[in-house]
Amino acid sequence: MELKALFEQAATDSKLLTEKPSNETLLQLYSLYKQSVEGDNSTEPPSNPFDFVAKAKYEAWTALKGKSREEAMQEYIKLVEKLKSN
Repeated sequence: MELKALFEQAATDSKLLTEKPSNETLLQLYSLYKQSVEGDNSTEPPSNPFDFVAKAKYEAWTALKGKSREEAMQEYIKLVEKLKSN
């Protein structure tokens, strides 16, 4: 199976996990997904200083700057597989 198909399957599987991952793991999933699909974060930082969720998501995705989409896909797939086996 090609990488993109494996990634799409992992994205589907991530929605079917029996246990909700920790907030840290959810941020990791989010940032790897965004990096895989969109590449480096080019959005503006959240303007509301009290929107901590938006800020955390922005920072997590921005931290992956320079990581290739393929590498992010591979890491996302591995993380979902790890979560499925727990």
